[in-house]
Amino acid sequence: MRGLICGPKRAACGIVLSTWGVIMLVLLGIFFTIHSAVLIEDLPLTNQDIHQDANPPQRIYDLYSKVGYNCFIAAAVYVLIGAFSCCQMRLNQQKEYMVL
Repeated sequence: MRGLICGPKRAACGIVLSTWGVIMLVLLGIFFTIHSAVLIEDLPLTNQDIHQDANPPQRIYDLYSKVGYNCFIAAAVYVLIGAFSCCQMRLNQQKEYMVL
C-alpha cells in the first residue's frame, strides 16, 4: 500500500496528541493576544524592554502579540500533523479491509 508510513496505533496517537496540541495552543494564543497578566513570565523580556524604553507597555504588548501569533502558527502545524495522522489511519483501515 503506497503512502503508508506508520501503523494504526501510532496514527491514533498522532490524532490524540495533535488534537490536544491544537486545543492548548489556540487557547494560549487567545490568552496571549488579549494580554493576560498571568502569562507575563512566559514572555522573552529583557531589562532593555522594561527599563530603557520610553513606552514600555507598548513593547510588552508587542511581545504578547508576537508570542500569540507564534502559538497560532504552532496550532496550524498541529492541524497538519493531525490531518496526516487521519490519512494514515484511513490507509491502515483500507489495508485491513483489503487483507480480509
